[in-house]
Amino acid sequence: MDGSAAVNGSATFILLITLFAFFLPILLYFPPVPPSKRDALLETHTQVGLGPSESGLRRKKKEGKKGDDDEVRKSDDPKGGRQRIRSLWIYPLKSCKGIEVRQSKVLPTGLEFDRLYTFAQLKSPFPVAVQEPPPPSSSGGNREGKEETKKEEEESHSWHFITQRQFPLLATVQVDLFVPDPAKKKPGAQQQPDDAFLLVRFPWREPGLRGSLLDPLVAKLARGNWRARPEKEFVLPVAFPSPAEVEARGYAREVVTVWRDAIPALNMAADLPPELARYLGVSNRLGLFRLDPSRLREVYRCAPPRQEAGYQPVTGFQDAYPLHLLNLASVRDFDAKIDKDDDFRELDPRRFRANIIVDGDEAPYDEESWKKIRFNPGPGSKCDASTFHVSCRTVRCKLPNVDQDTGYRHPVQPDKALRRFRDVDKGAKNMGCLGMQATPLFPRTNKPEDMESWVEVGMSIEVLERGNHVYIRQ
Repeated sequence: MDGSAAVNGSATFILLITLFAFFLPILLYFPPVPPSKRDALLETHTQVGLGPSESGLRRKKKEGKKGDDDEVRKSDDPKGGRQRIRSLWIYPLKSCKGIEVRQSKVLPTGLEFDRLYTFAQLKSPFPVAVQEPPPPSSSGGNREGKEETKKEEEESHSWHFITQRQFPLLATVQVDLFVPDPAKKKPGAQQQPDDAFLLVRFPWREPGLRGSLLDPLVAKLARGNWRARPEKEFVLPVAFPSPAEVEARGYAREVVTVWRDAIPALNMAADLPPELARYLGVSNRLGLFRLDPSRLREVYRCAPPRQEAGYQPVTGFQDAYPLHLLNLASVRDFDAKIDKDDDFRELDPRRFRANIIVDGDEAPYDEESWKKIRFNPGPGSKCDASTFHVSCRTVRCKLPNVDQDTGYRHPVQPDKALRRFRDVDKGAKNMGCLGMQATPLFPRTNKPEDMESWVEVGMSIEVLERGNHVYIRQ
Protein backbone atom coordinates (compact mmCIF):
# COMPACT_ATOMS: atom_id res chain seq x y z
CA MET A 1 0.00 0.00 0.00
CA ASP A 2 2.79 2.41 0.88
CA GLY A 3 4.59 1.60 -2.39
CA SER A 4 1.44 2.28 -4.42
CA ALA A 5 0.98 5.70 -2.74
CA ALA A 6 4.59 6.61 -3.40
CA VAL A 7 4.22 5.72 -7.09
CA ASN A 8 1.03 7.78 -7.33
CA GLY A 9 2.74 10.72 -5.60
CA SER A 10 5.71 10.55 -7.98
CA ALA A 11 3.39 10.39 -10.98
CA THR A 12 1.47 13.42 -9.75
CA PHE A 13 4.68 15.37 -9.21
CA ILE A 14 5.97 14.50 -12.70
CA LEU A 15 2.62 15.52 -14.18
CA LEU A 16 2.72 18.90 -12.42
CA ILE A 17 6.30 19.55 -13.60
CA THR A 18 5.32 18.61 -17.17
CA LEU A 19 2.31 20.92 -17.11
CA PHE A 20 4.40 23.75 -15.66
CA ALA A 21 7.09 23.30 -18.34
CA PHE A 22 4.40 23.23 -21.05
CA PHE A 23 2.47 26.27 -19.89
CA LEU A 24 5.43 28.43 -18.83
CA PRO A 25 6.38 29.55 -22.39
CA ILE A 26 2.72 30.24 -23.12
CA LEU A 27 2.42 32.40 -20.01
CA LEU A 28 5.56 34.30 -20.95
CA TYR A 29 4.49 35.00 -24.53
CA PHE A 30 0.79 35.45 -23.77
CA PRO A 31 0.64 36.67 -20.15
CA PRO A 32 -2.79 36.53 -18.50
CA VAL A 33 -2.51 40.20 -17.47
CA PRO A 34 -3.89 43.35 -19.09
CA PRO A 35 -1.55 45.20 -21.50
CA SER A 36 0.63 47.85 -19.94
CA LYS A 37 0.49 51.55 -20.79
CA ARG A 38 3.78 51.06 -22.61
CA ASP A 39 2.24 48.42 -24.87
CA ALA A 40 -0.68 50.72 -25.60
CA LEU A 41 1.62 53.62 -26.50
CA LEU A 42 3.73 51.47 -28.81
CA GLU A 43 0.64 50.78 -30.91
CA THR A 44 0.83 54.34 -32.30
CA HIS A 45 4.09 55.81 -31.01
CA THR A 46 7.84 55.16 -31.06
CA GLN A 47 10.02 55.39 -27.98
CA VAL A 48 12.81 57.97 -28.13
CA GLY A 49 16.24 57.23 -26.72
CA LEU A 50 19.35 55.09 -26.95
CA GLY A 51 19.82 51.73 -25.29
CA PRO A 52 22.79 50.87 -23.05
CA SER A 53 24.70 49.28 -25.94
CA GLU A 54 24.29 52.48 -28.00
CA SER A 55 25.31 54.90 -25.26
CA GLY A 56 28.07 57.37 -25.98
CA LEU A 57 29.23 56.88 -22.37
CA ARG A 58 29.80 53.15 -22.59
CA ARG A 59 33.29 52.05 -21.66
CA LYS A 60 35.10 49.09 -23.18
CA LYS A 61 37.53 47.71 -20.65
CA LYS A 62 39.90 44.81 -20.88
CA GLU A 63 41.35 43.26 -17.79
CA GLY A 64 44.86 44.42 -17.07
CA LYS A 65 44.88 47.04 -19.81
CA LYS A 66 44.59 50.77 -19.29
CA GLY A 67 43.48 53.42 -21.71
CA ASP A 68 40.68 51.48 -23.43
CA ASP A 69 38.28 54.36 -22.90
CA ASP A 70 40.78 56.65 -24.63
CA GLU A 71 40.91 54.27 -27.60
CA VAL A 72 37.13 54.29 -27.92
CA ARG A 73 37.09 58.05 -27.57
CA LYS A 74 39.67 58.64 -30.27
CA SER A 75 38.01 56.19 -32.64
CA ASP A 76 35.10 58.62 -32.89
CA ASP A 77 37.43 61.00 -34.74
CA PRO A 78 39.87 59.31 -37.14
CA LYS A 79 41.91 62.51 -37.48
CA GLY A 80 42.25 62.92 -33.72
CA GLY A 81 42.96 66.14 -31.86
CA ARG A 82 39.42 67.56 -31.94
CA GLN A 83 36.78 68.00 -29.30
CA ARG A 84 33.43 66.44 -30.17
CA ILE A 85 29.99 65.86 -28.72
CA ARG A 86 30.11 62.43 -27.13
CA SER A 87 26.64 62.16 -25.60
CA LEU A 88 23.36 64.11 -25.38
CA TRP A 89 20.80 63.91 -22.57
CA ILE A 90 17.33 65.26 -21.87
CA TYR A 91 15.51 65.14 -18.53
CA PRO A 92 11.78 65.68 -19.19
CA LEU A 93 10.96 65.26 -15.48
CA LYS A 94 13.46 67.17 -13.37
CA SER A 95 15.76 65.03 -11.21
CA CYS A 96 14.40 61.73 -12.57
CA LYS A 97 16.20 59.40 -14.96
CA GLY A 98 17.44 61.03 -18.14
CA ILE A 99 17.02 59.93 -21.74
CA GLU A 100 20.10 59.69 -23.93
CA VAL A 101 19.51 60.74 -27.55
CA ARG A 102 21.58 60.86 -30.71
CA GLN A 103 20.40 64.31 -31.75
CA SER A 104 18.16 67.02 -30.36
CA LYS A 105 16.49 70.23 -31.39
CA VAL A 106 17.77 73.28 -29.49
CA LEU A 107 15.23 75.88 -28.36
CA PRO A 108 15.73 79.06 -26.32
CA THR A 109 14.86 77.00 -23.21
CA GLY A 110 17.51 74.38 -24.01
CA LEU A 111 17.18 70.93 -25.55
CA GLU A 112 13.68 70.00 -26.69
CA PHE A 113 11.68 68.09 -24.02
CA ASP A 114 14.16 69.00 -21.27
CA ARG A 115 12.81 69.79 -17.77
CA LEU A 116 9.16 70.13 -18.79
CA TYR A 117 8.01 68.92 -15.37
CA THR A 118 9.18 69.14 -11.80
CA PHE A 119 7.98 67.58 -8.57
CA ALA A 120 7.35 69.90 -5.65
CA GLN A 121 6.25 69.63 -2.04
CA LEU A 122 3.95 71.94 -0.13
CA LYS A 123 6.33 73.47 2.40
CA SER A 124 5.00 73.87 5.90
CA PRO A 125 6.31 73.80 9.49
CA PHE A 126 4.62 70.43 9.93
CA PRO A 127 3.77 67.55 7.56
CA VAL A 128 0.54 68.03 5.66
CA ALA A 129 -1.51 64.87 5.22
CA VAL A 130 -1.04 63.71 1.65
CA GLN A 131 -3.23 61.91 -0.82
CA GLU A 132 -5.84 61.04 1.83
CA PRO A 133 -9.40 62.40 1.71
CA PRO A 134 -10.83 63.80 4.95
CA PRO A 135 -12.89 61.30 6.98
CA PRO A 136 -16.66 61.43 6.46
CA SER A 137 -18.60 63.54 8.94
CA SER A 138 -22.18 63.21 10.06
CA SER A 139 -22.49 66.97 9.98
CA GLY A 140 -22.36 68.65 6.57
CA GLY A 141 -21.54 72.00 8.17
CA ASN A 142 -18.61 70.50 10.05
CA ARG A 143 -17.24 68.96 6.85
CA GLU A 144 -17.44 72.30 5.07
CA GLY A 145 -15.61 73.91 7.98
CA LYS A 146 -12.80 71.36 7.75
CA GLU A 147 -12.48 71.89 4.01
CA GLU A 148 -12.33 75.65 4.57
CA THR A 149 -9.59 75.24 7.20
CA LYS A 150 -7.65 72.94 4.89
CA LYS A 151 -7.88 75.49 2.07
CA GLU A 152 -6.62 78.27 4.36
CA GLU A 153 -3.69 76.10 5.45
CA GLU A 154 -2.76 75.39 1.82
CA GLU A 155 -2.90 79.06 0.95
CA SER A 156 -0.59 79.93 3.85
CA HIS A 157 2.08 77.50 2.58
CA SER A 158 4.00 77.44 -0.68
CA TRP A 159 5.18 74.92 -3.23
CA HIS A 160 8.94 74.29 -3.49
CA PHE A 161 10.58 72.12 -6.10
CA ILE A 162 12.32 68.92 -4.98
CA THR A 163 15.31 67.09 -6.42
CA GLN A 164 17.65 64.23 -5.58
CA ARG A 165 19.28 66.58 -3.07
CA GLN A 166 16.39 65.89 -0.67
CA PHE A 167 14.92 62.71 -2.16
CA PRO A 168 17.64 60.57 -3.80
CA LEU A 169 15.19 57.87 -4.89
CA LEU A 170 14.07 60.25 -7.65
CA ALA A 171 17.09 58.84 -9.50
CA THR A 172 15.23 55.52 -9.82
CA VAL A 173 12.07 57.04 -11.34
CA GLN A 174 12.18 56.01 -14.99
CA VAL A 175 10.92 58.41 -17.67
CA ASP A 176 10.28 57.24 -21.25
CA LEU A 177 9.40 59.54 -24.14
CA PHE A 178 7.02 58.39 -26.88
CA VAL A 179 6.47 60.39 -30.08
CA PRO A 180 3.82 59.72 -32.78
CA ASP A 181 4.93 57.35 -35.53
CA PRO A 182 3.14 57.87 -38.88
CA ALA A 183 4.36 54.45 -40.02
CA LYS A 184 2.17 52.83 -37.37
CA LYS A 185 -1.05 54.31 -38.72
CA LYS A 186 -3.53 51.48 -39.07
CA PRO A 187 -5.40 50.99 -42.35
CA GLY A 188 -8.81 52.66 -42.22
CA ALA A 189 -7.91 54.80 -39.19
CA GLN A 190 -9.27 58.30 -39.71
CA GLN A 191 -6.89 60.05 -37.33
CA GLN A 192 -3.39 59.35 -36.07
CA PRO A 193 -2.46 60.61 -32.59
CA ASP A 194 -0.23 63.66 -32.94
CA ASP A 195 0.71 64.18 -29.29
CA ALA A 196 3.85 62.97 -27.55
CA PHE A 197 3.66 61.41 -24.10
CA LEU A 198 5.88 60.59 -21.13
CA LEU A 199 5.57 57.25 -19.39
CA VAL A 200 6.75 57.52 -15.79
CA ARG A 201 7.54 54.34 -13.82
CA PHE A 202 8.80 53.69 -10.32
CA PRO A 203 9.42 50.50 -8.29
CA TRP A 204 6.47 49.53 -6.11
CA ARG A 205 4.98 46.47 -4.51
CA GLU A 206 1.97 46.33 -2.26
CA PRO A 207 2.45 45.33 1.38
CA GLY A 208 1.77 41.83 2.56
CA LEU A 209 1.37 38.60 0.59
CA ARG A 210 0.30 40.40 -2.58
CA GLY A 211 3.52 42.41 -2.68
CA SER A 212 5.82 39.49 -1.88
CA LEU A 213 4.26 36.93 -4.25
CA LEU A 214 1.60 38.22 -6.64
CA ASP A 215 3.12 41.55 -7.74
CA PRO A 216 6.52 40.06 -8.73
CA LEU A 217 4.79 37.24 -10.61
CA VAL A 218 2.53 39.63 -12.52
CA ALA A 219 5.53 41.82 -13.43
CA LYS A 220 7.50 38.85 -14.76
CA LEU A 221 4.56 37.52 -16.77
CA ALA A 222 3.62 40.93 -18.16
CA ARG A 223 7.12 41.62 -19.50
CA GLY A 224 8.21 38.08 -20.26
CA ASN A 225 11.33 38.62 -18.18
CA TRP A 226 12.15 36.83 -14.95
CA ARG A 227 14.23 39.82 -13.82
CA ALA A 228 11.32 42.24 -14.08
CA ARG A 229 10.28 43.92 -10.86
CA PRO A 230 6.90 45.32 -9.84
CA GLU A 231 6.30 48.94 -10.85
CA LYS A 232 3.66 51.64 -10.83
CA GLU A 233 3.28 53.73 -13.96
CA PHE A 234 1.42 56.80 -15.15
CA VAL A 235 1.31 58.82 -18.36
CA LEU A 236 1.87 62.57 -18.80
CA PRO A 237 1.29 64.69 -21.91
CA VAL A 238 4.24 66.52 -23.43
CA ALA A 239 2.03 69.30 -24.77
CA PHE A 240 0.75 71.90 -22.33
CA PRO A 241 -2.90 70.99 -21.52
CA SER A 242 -5.71 73.00 -23.07
CA PRO A 243 -8.12 75.00 -20.86
CA ALA A 244 -10.72 72.28 -21.35
CA GLU A 245 -8.27 69.58 -20.22
CA VAL A 246 -7.22 71.69 -17.22
CA GLU A 247 -10.82 71.93 -16.08
CA ALA A 248 -11.71 68.32 -16.84
CA ARG A 249 -8.68 66.88 -15.06
CA GLY A 250 -8.86 69.18 -12.04
CA TYR A 251 -5.45 70.76 -12.54
CA ALA A 252 -4.64 73.98 -10.68
CA ARG A 253 -2.63 77.03 -11.72
CA GLU A 254 -0.27 77.71 -8.83
CA VAL A 255 3.15 79.18 -8.10
CA VAL A 256 6.12 76.91 -7.54
CA THR A 257 9.46 78.15 -6.20
CA VAL A 258 12.66 77.05 -7.94
CA TRP A 259 15.53 78.38 -5.86
CA ARG A 260 14.57 82.06 -5.51
CA ASP A 261 12.27 82.24 -8.54
CA ALA A 262 8.52 82.05 -8.06
CA ILE A 263 7.17 80.49 -11.26
CA PRO A 264 3.50 80.38 -12.31
CA ALA A 265 2.90 76.82 -13.52
CA LEU A 266 0.24 74.13 -13.78
CA ASN A 267 -0.04 71.70 -10.86
CA MET A 268 -1.03 68.32 -12.34
CA ALA A 269 -0.90 66.41 -9.05
CA ALA A 270 -4.26 64.86 -9.96
CA ASP A 271 -2.33 62.51 -12.27
CA LEU A 272 0.02 61.23 -9.55
CA PRO A 273 -0.52 57.79 -8.00
CA PRO A 274 -0.59 58.15 -4.20
CA GLU A 275 2.09 55.46 -3.86
CA LEU A 276 4.74 57.74 -5.37
CA ALA A 277 4.97 60.05 -2.36
CA ARG A 278 5.35 57.04 -0.07
CA TYR A 279 8.03 55.54 -2.30
CA LEU A 280 10.07 58.74 -2.39
CA GLY A 281 9.59 59.45 1.31
CA VAL A 282 7.81 62.79 0.80
CA SER A 283 5.74 63.50 3.90
CA ASN A 284 4.30 66.81 2.72
CA ARG A 285 1.77 67.05 -0.06
CA LEU A 286 3.41 66.12 -3.37
CA GLY A 287 2.79 68.26 -6.44
CA LEU A 288 3.64 67.80 -10.11
CA PHE A 289 4.17 71.02 -12.03
CA ARG A 290 4.16 71.48 -15.80
CA LEU A 291 6.10 74.41 -17.17
CA ASP A 292 3.83 77.04 -18.76
CA PRO A 293 5.55 77.92 -22.08
CA SER A 294 4.07 81.42 -21.88
CA ARG A 295 5.53 82.08 -18.40
CA LEU A 296 9.25 81.32 -18.74
CA ARG A 297 11.94 82.63 -16.38
CA GLU A 298 14.13 85.36 -17.79
CA VAL A 299 17.84 84.73 -17.27
CA TYR A 300 20.32 87.52 -16.55
CA ARG A 301 23.36 87.15 -14.25
CA CYS A 302 26.07 85.61 -16.47
CA ALA A 303 23.85 85.05 -19.50
CA PRO A 304 24.45 87.05 -22.70
CA PRO A 305 22.46 90.26 -23.15
CA ARG A 306 19.51 90.38 -25.53
CA GLN A 307 21.48 92.01 -28.36
CA GLU A 308 24.08 89.23 -28.30
CA ALA A 309 21.72 86.27 -27.90
CA GLY A 310 19.17 87.55 -30.41
CA TYR A 311 16.43 87.32 -27.75
CA GLN A 312 16.01 87.68 -24.01
CA PRO A 313 17.54 84.45 -22.59
CA VAL A 314 14.98 82.32 -20.79
CA THR A 315 14.76 78.99 -19.05
CA GLY A 316 12.14 76.72 -17.58
CA PHE A 317 12.64 74.25 -14.72
CA GLN A 318 16.40 74.06 -15.21
CA ASP A 319 18.30 75.24 -12.14
CA ALA A 320 19.57 78.49 -13.66
CA TYR A 321 20.53 78.37 -17.35
CA PRO A 322 19.10 76.59 -20.40
CA LEU A 323 21.91 74.06 -20.90
CA HIS A 324 24.61 72.26 -18.99
CA LEU A 325 27.83 71.16 -20.71
CA LEU A 326 30.32 68.63 -19.29
CA ASN A 327 33.80 67.66 -20.48
CA LEU A 328 34.74 64.00 -19.95
CA ALA A 329 38.44 64.87 -19.83
CA SER A 330 37.72 67.02 -16.76
CA VAL A 331 35.61 64.28 -15.17
CA ARG A 332 38.44 61.76 -15.58
CA ASP A 333 41.02 64.14 -14.13
CA PHE A 334 38.81 64.96 -11.15
CA ASP A 335 37.89 61.30 -10.63
CA ALA A 336 41.57 60.46 -10.08
CA LYS A 337 41.64 62.86 -7.09
CA ILE A 338 38.66 61.38 -5.20
CA ASP A 339 39.19 59.07 -2.23
CA LYS A 340 37.33 55.87 -3.10
CA ASP A 341 35.62 53.26 -0.93
CA ASP A 342 33.35 50.25 -1.42
CA ASP A 343 30.34 52.50 -2.01
CA PHE A 344 32.14 54.83 -4.41
CA ARG A 345 34.52 53.12 -6.83
CA GLU A 346 34.27 55.35 -9.89
CA LEU A 347 32.80 58.73 -10.82
CA ASP A 348 29.92 58.21 -13.23
CA PRO A 349 29.51 61.35 -15.43
CA ARG A 350 25.74 60.86 -15.30
CA ARG A 351 25.82 62.08 -11.70
CA PHE A 352 26.28 65.61 -13.04
CA ARG A 353 23.03 65.58 -15.07
CA ALA A 354 24.54 67.32 -18.11
CA ASN A 355 22.76 67.91 -21.43
CA ILE A 356 25.81 68.00 -23.70
CA ILE A 357 28.82 65.82 -22.87
CA VAL A 358 31.97 66.43 -24.90
CA ASP A 359 35.31 64.69 -25.18
CA GLY A 360 38.58 65.00 -27.08
CA ASP A 361 42.30 65.57 -26.73
CA GLU A 362 42.19 69.00 -25.09
CA ALA A 363 43.49 69.42 -21.56
CA PRO A 364 41.09 68.91 -18.62
CA TYR A 365 39.11 72.04 -17.69
CA ASP A 366 39.85 73.68 -21.04
CA GLU A 367 36.10 74.36 -21.25
CA GLU A 368 36.42 76.83 -18.36
CA SER A 369 38.07 79.30 -20.72
CA TRP A 370 35.37 79.03 -23.38
CA LYS A 371 33.09 82.04 -23.84
CA LYS A 372 31.50 81.27 -27.20
CA ILE A 373 31.47 77.98 -29.11
CA ARG A 374 30.05 76.53 -32.28
CA PHE A 375 29.11 72.91 -32.91
CA ASN A 376 29.91 72.02 -36.51
CA PRO A 377 28.28 69.05 -38.28
CA GLY A 378 30.33 66.32 -39.87
CA PRO A 379 30.18 65.01 -43.43
CA GLY A 380 26.74 63.72 -44.39
CA SER A 381 24.96 65.43 -41.50
CA LYS A 382 21.70 67.23 -42.24
CA CYS A 383 22.17 69.60 -39.30
CA ASP A 384 23.50 73.13 -39.54
CA ALA A 385 26.08 74.55 -37.16
CA SER A 386 24.73 75.77 -33.82
CA THR A 387 26.24 78.48 -31.60
CA PHE A 388 26.24 78.83 -27.81
CA HIS A 389 27.32 81.34 -25.22
CA VAL A 390 29.25 79.59 -22.44
CA SER A 391 27.82 81.58 -19.56
CA CYS A 392 29.51 80.42 -16.35
CA ARG A 393 30.83 77.50 -14.35
CA THR A 394 28.39 75.04 -12.79
CA VAL A 395 28.53 75.33 -9.00
CA ARG A 396 27.90 71.94 -7.45
CA CYS A 397 25.73 70.91 -4.53
CA LYS A 398 25.52 67.41 -3.04
CA LEU A 399 23.33 65.98 -5.81
CA PRO A 400 26.31 64.23 -7.52
CA ASN A 401 26.62 62.13 -4.35
CA VAL A 402 23.60 60.16 -5.60
CA ASP A 403 24.18 56.97 -7.57
CA GLN A 404 22.03 57.37 -10.70
CA ASP A 405 21.25 53.64 -10.91
CA THR A 406 20.36 52.82 -7.31
CA GLY A 407 19.42 56.14 -5.70
CA TYR A 408 21.99 55.57 -2.96
CA ARG A 409 23.43 58.85 -1.64
CA HIS A 410 27.06 58.62 -0.58
CA PRO A 411 27.57 60.52 2.68
CA VAL A 412 30.78 62.23 1.53
CA GLN A 413 31.84 61.92 -2.11
CA PRO A 414 32.21 63.54 -4.53
CA ASP A 415 31.05 66.65 -2.65
CA LYS A 416 34.06 66.65 -0.33
CA ALA A 417 36.51 66.35 -3.23
CA LEU A 418 34.69 69.03 -5.22
CA ARG A 419 35.07 71.53 -2.37
CA ARG A 420 38.72 70.59 -1.89
CA PHE A 421 39.98 70.42 -5.49
CA ARG A 422 37.44 72.45 -7.48
CA ASP A 423 37.10 75.64 -5.42
CA VAL A 424 38.20 77.59 -8.49
CA ASP A 425 35.69 80.44 -8.98
CA LYS A 426 36.06 83.61 -6.89
CA GLY A 427 32.32 84.20 -7.28
CA ALA A 428 31.55 80.90 -5.53
CA LYS A 429 33.97 80.67 -2.62
CA ASN A 430 34.18 77.34 -0.77
CA MET A 431 32.07 75.67 -3.45
CA GLY A 432 33.16 73.06 -5.97
CA CYS A 433 32.70 73.65 -9.71
CA LEU A 434 32.59 71.18 -12.57
CA GLY A 435 30.95 71.71 -15.95
CA MET A 436 29.68 74.85 -17.67
CA GLN A 437 26.30 76.51 -18.09
CA ALA A 438 25.42 77.53 -21.65
CA THR A 439 22.85 79.65 -23.49
CA PRO A 440 21.78 79.10 -27.14
CA LEU A 441 22.44 81.99 -29.50
CA PHE A 442 20.04 82.99 -32.28
CA PRO A 443 21.45 86.36 -33.41
CA ARG A 444 20.10 86.18 -36.97
CA THR A 445 16.40 86.32 -36.18
CA ASN A 446 13.94 87.93 -33.79
CA LYS A 447 11.09 85.59 -34.72
CA PRO A 448 10.37 83.02 -31.99
CA GLU A 449 9.37 80.36 -34.52
CA ASP A 450 12.82 80.61 -36.14
CA MET A 451 14.73 80.27 -32.88
CA GLU A 452 15.86 76.69 -33.15
CA SER A 453 18.94 74.74 -34.13
CA TRP A 454 20.18 71.18 -33.76
CA VAL A 455 22.95 69.31 -32.00
CA GLU A 456 23.97 65.72 -32.61
CA VAL A 457 26.55 63.25 -31.39
CA GLY A 458 29.80 63.56 -33.33
CA MET A 459 29.61 67.30 -33.96
CA SER A 460 33.00 68.96 -33.59
CA ILE A 461 33.51 71.95 -31.31
CA GLU A 462 34.98 75.20 -32.50
CA VAL A 463 35.95 77.68 -29.79
CA LEU A 464 35.09 81.14 -31.12
CA GLU A 465 35.94 83.20 -28.03
CA ARG A 466 37.82 82.63 -24.78
CA GLY A 467 37.90 84.56 -21.53
CA ASN A 468 37.56 84.42 -17.76
CA HIS A 469 34.45 83.38 -15.81
CA VAL A 470 33.21 84.72 -12.49
CA TYR A 471 30.05 83.15 -11.06
CA ILE A 472 27.21 85.47 -10.06
CA ARG A 473 25.00 84.09 -7.29
CA GLN A 474 21.24 83.94 -7.52
